Amino acid sequence: MKRLRMRLLRPGAEMPARETAGSAGFDIRACLEREIVIPPGQTAVVGSGFAVELEPGYAAFIYARSGLGIKGGIVPANCVGVIDSDYRGEVKIGLRNHSGLPFPVRNGDRIAQMVISKCETPEIELCDSLSETARGGKGFGSSGIRETPDGM
Repeated sequence: MKRLRMRLLRPGAEMPARETAGSAGFDIRACLEREIVIPPGQTAVVGSGFAVELEPGYAAFIYARSGLGIKGGIVPANCVGVIDSDYRGEVKIGLRNHSGLPFPVRNGDRIAQMVISKCETPEIELCDSLSETARGGKGFGSSGIRETPDGM
């Protein structure tokens, strides 16, 4: 995908932008008429003011901004948002406040990042069995965990 078509939906909306040449994600800014406050342990849906047109075979993934997530406990409510190639509505971000303090969101604040990725959508084939591997069906912790200093 060489070009990503976007449309601004409201006055004051800003295009997502990569902050550095090496950034994988485009920072998304809040597009709000007035400040909102997300109470501790609560979720709010924040509009971005833009819509995107993805080519078939691509999807946009909405991730936390590391500073907000690590320093402030503010992350997408669904962990990772997915924008499908056939969606043309406003990109909205559900933000969850995992901190113990109210978190204000103001118009223009960078609230999340969007990464565009090629997305395979193969046909599903129902089978009676799957190929064998050394791991098989062993799940969580099956490859071992690092022991703690107290031996646990």
